[in-house]
Amino acid sequence: MNANWSGMVPVDDTALAVTDTGGPGTPILYLNGQFATQGYWKYLIAELGPDFRHITYDERARGRKSGLSSDYSFEAAVRDVDAVLAARGVRRAVLVGWSYGAFVGAHWASRNPDRTIGAVLVDGAEPYDWLDDALEQRIRKLFRRVSWIAPLLRPTGLVPRLSARQMAEINIELGRISRERELGPVLDAITVPTRYVLASGASLGSKGDEQERIRASLDAVVARNPNIRVSAKVASNHDRILHKDYRAIARAVREVAAL
Repeated sequence: MNANWSGMVPVDDTALAVTDTGGPGTPILYLNGQFATQGYWKYLIAELGPDFRHITYDERARGRKSGLSSDYSFEAAVRDVDAVLAARGVRRAVLVGWSYGAFVGAHWASRNPDRTIGAVLVDGAEPYDWLDDALEQRIRKLFRRVSWIAPLLRPTGLVPRLSARQMAEINIELGRISRERELGPVLDAITVPTRYVLASGASLGSKGDEQERIRASLDAVVARNPNIRVSAKVASNHDRILHKDYRAIARAVREVAAL
């Protein structure tokens, strides 16, 4: 497909807002952060330019157009990758995922090596047991506290059209998926070139050196799986990495695409 296209892709009981630049270049599918939107990728897409075919989409109830659903589970997010690629006629692609999207990308690449050229995982998909009962309750409380402002921001697309309970459940499910016994085998099974680009310091909601301990869990993963490497550790934090260090991510994308 050569023409730039934007439209809705049906999946399950909903539809996703998708943009595809088209063109003959290597396809890249971008996988958003937990409550992020397609716009987060604009600097990286501009840096990579027309040598690549860029496909972005907003997950269920995210952005201004993607529809509501009865299923916001992680497995639904993984199924959405299949739906978007099928709708755009893409057989194989490079997956680039940030934060939550890195987990989606790791799972999809692990399950679909024949359809994955390579993966770039940006400050996410590190196997670490960070969720406990106390933190689970703290997450629920945090989303209840910010629920009053969400309706004011939803028309802008800056926050998802989800309830406080739904947002908390998505976050808690991610904590369970992150556990070493859950994510470790997924990463060990990856057979395509995979590169991590890691941020530095804290992220929204983390405390002390918690985020750096999480990132350090990749040392064992890299030692076990020769297909996985850390391409770069950059100065910006988790929340600013796509804005500040997109060039480092672009280098990792070009590397896996060439391989």
